Amino acid sequence: MLKNGSIVARRSYNQDLFLKVVDIKKKGWKQTAILSCINYRLLADANLDDLVPKDEKEVVHYSLADSQEVYKKFRKVVYDRKFKVEEEYFEVPGRILHLDGDKDYLDQCLKTYKQLGLQAVGICKTEEEQPKAISKALRDYPTDILVLTGHDSLLKGKRDLKSLESYRSSSYFVQSVREARKFQQNRDQLVIFAGGCQSNFEAIIEAGANFASSPRRMLIHALDPVFLVESIAFTPIDRTVSLKDIIQHTVTGIDGVGGIETRGQLRRGYPRVQH
Repeated sequence: MLKNGSIVARRSYNQDLFLKVVDIKKKGWKQTAILSCINYRLLADANLDDLVPKDEKEVVHYSLADSQEVYKKFRKVVYDRKFKVEEEYFEVPGRILHLDGDKDYLDQCLKTYKQLGLQAVGICKTEEEQPKAISKALRDYPTDILVLTGHDSLLKGKRDLKSLESYRSSSYFVQSVREARKFQQNRDQLVIFAGGCQSNFEAIIEAGANFASSPRRMLIHALDPVFLVESIAFTPIDRTVSLKDIIQHTVTGIDGVGGIETRGQLRRGYPRVQH
């Protein structure tokens, strides 16, 4: 029997993604499950009869395949950075403040930031709460890079890709970016990534973000924001990040994320102290 926490796949989508049941709503005789994808930033709903329960073995195999894909990107990021280090200098990469609507995703991101040698503060706020929380968060945790993520999706039956009313959470991301820009207007002094799966990319960029999802209204991986801002954090401030290179570091690539020319946030110091 399905319950909160059950891992399932959807028959109507050929069981392409594994999702976690986060709530079951009843309306008369009809039951609808609210689903959170376990590795992509998607929140969806489905009728219970559309769901196929997945056992522990299937979940392990699915997670392993995803981990292998993530590891490829992780290794490429670290490998590329290795050849940019100048031995005479020490490095102070950009600081990161990450607000996420999903605690599980936030924990994954914070763990990966740490593995990549980045200083990051994480705050769990729902997409709806984020616009009201931005100003205080930026005052409490001065930062160079702001990440605003969570769940999003195109709503069923909506076909106007330009309208914010066609999306579950894009309007909140737009509001959050606008609030952040009231705090710091300069896009090189505060670099912003915002969005989730299928988000209104154009509206988020227009609101003032440097990077956003999703140009082709595709699903984005939970760690896509991490791999993208890592490149920004480790690009020197006197250089502009290579848009094509840093987007290639993400799992979903140009289908999922995009952005505008932006200066890096790495400051180099001299001399490197040897002990």
